[in-house]
Amino acid sequence: MRILCTNDDGIHAPGLKTLEAIARNLSDDVWVVAPETDQSGVAHSLSLNDPLRLREVSSRHFAVKGTPTDCVIMGVRHLMRDAKPDLVLSGVNRGQNVAEDVTYSGTVAGAIEGTILGIPSIALSQAYGPGTRNAPRWQCAEHHGPKVVRRVLEAGVDKGILVNVNFPDCEPEDVEGTALVNQGQRTQELLRLDERQDGRGNPYFWIAFERRPFTPGNGTDLWAIANRRIAVTPLRIDMTDEPTLTRYAQAFGG
Repeated sequence: MRILCTNDDGIHAPGLKTLEAIARNLSDDVWVVAPETDQSGVAHSLSLNDPLRLREVSSRHFAVKGTPTDCVIMGVRHLMRDAKPDLVLSGVNRGQNVAEDVTYSGTVAGAIEGTILGIPSIALSQAYGPGTRNAPRWQCAEHHGPKVVRRVLEAGVDKGILVNVNFPDCEPEDVEGTALVNQGQRTQELLRLDERQDGRGNPYFWIAFERRPFTPGNGTDLWAIANRRIAVTPLRIDMTDEPTLTRYAQAFGG
């Protein structure tokens, strides 16, 4: 099995080393193509106004001055064009990608692009808490990752589907199991703008999230992570809402 690894935290991110360890547990044909710098929050963006600069870091390890989407395209269409990968793994992200995170996440976007290119793709993220923010428990993802990926591949990944996997913030032996869950939703009351002033008195802002007590919905990715479970969520590329489409067809006389 030929595996392409990417991420959004950058070519030197510790989570990428964890991802490569997971991939090498599955195959010895592993390629790494990752952004030159941190691309967190870029979502499924393409570099259309800037050239993509490719740097070989070491054998089968490449850095791209671009987004995770650019990296997957570079890997599949250029570096591996003679034998495209059988699997795209994106991550392991520093921090969970659950609920509405998936719409912002460059990690999930790497898996989205792999799926669009017709390759089974899985996004992997490692949750952390206040006490592990500076030292996420990568060992949790590294220990459980190979088994989760194998089980996903054995079950099969249909065309147009990607799989989002999140590991809880705990030691590997403390994981309470794997949960097949829906994408959750947070309250947007947690979102705020932090207003500050620079040295010249001009205002500037940081987007920030307040940490308040929050009860996640049962059966969601948020619930799974909070309960020390590995969250596995299949996501669709086709975002069409069929019930609304049918209702609108009636409203428009279709």
